[in-house]
Amino acid sequence: MSAAVDTLESVPRTLRIASVNVNGIRAAARKGMHDWLETADVDILTLQEVRAEASDLAAALPGWHVVNDEALAKGRAGVAIAAREPLDVWRVDLGDEALDSKGRWVEADIEVDGELLTVVSAYVFTGEVGTVKQVAKYAFLDAMEERMPHLGDLALITGDLNVGHREFDIRNWKGNVKKAGFLPRERAYFDRFTAPHGETVATIDGESGIGLGWVDVGRSFAGEVDGPYTWWSNRGKAFDNDTGWRIDYHLATAELATRATDYRVVRAPSWDTRWSDHAPVVADYTLGS
Repeated sequence: MSAAVDTLESVPRTLRIASVNVNGIRAAARKGMHDWLETADVDILTLQEVRAEASDLAAALPGWHVVNDEALAKGRAGVAIAAREPLDVWRVDLGDEALDSKGRWVEADIEVDGELLTVVSAYVFTGEVGTVKQVAKYAFLDAMEERMPHLGDLALITGDLNVGHREFDIRNWKGNVKKAGFLPRERAYFDRFTAPHGETVATIDGESGIGLGWVDVGRSFAGEVDGPYTWWSNRGKAFDNDTGWRIDYHLATAELATRATDYRVVRAPSWDTRWSDHAPVVADYTLGS
């Protein structure tokens, strides 16, 4: 936990924020992540499943200022936020002590030309139906839903959230309706996340809840179309056939969503040129008075 003041005085009014599950930061660095970063012109980079310690992140991202939260088990999970300037205001607490959130949630406050932006890197549990892994996933999503209203007017949750919200988000959705990642109860959280603030919404699981008013920036830009997918299984020819899942998100508060000027999924040109099984998700936001 740290508490100080951070100012990105030299950041342009257009702030580019990228999020990616790197599937191991050291492996991603070896496979070509730096080549992408050299041309991506990213101001803030959020990472999930880094599977590394702070020293490894510093070595993999020279010149960046990084805050992170490591998982208790070595080589598992791990989230981080990297920026061009120091990030001194950051938090890793999510929920009470009973919640297993280590290596899965880090948030940072960044002052941009007089405006305060909160950025989160989150890595939700994969889950597994009928096991304690699914119980842990629901507990994490419960805590996330509780935390979201307290993040401020200009806030962004990025990361591998391990839920395909709608049928557009999974190529073979019919075969996954009873599997973790597309269960009605999981999808219902996203119904509530993205419903108008304060309104009662009927959710996909047959229940109802109160909308939080956040915006799925990716779906907002893409419209009512399949994908664009952000993760592909290593089995078969899933990547070549674009048989993917859209499980990596930019969830923005309503105010920040109005500042989004561009969004894209950076899909590798071919299977053998990928440096992760996830694609970076990149968006531009206009900040500053």
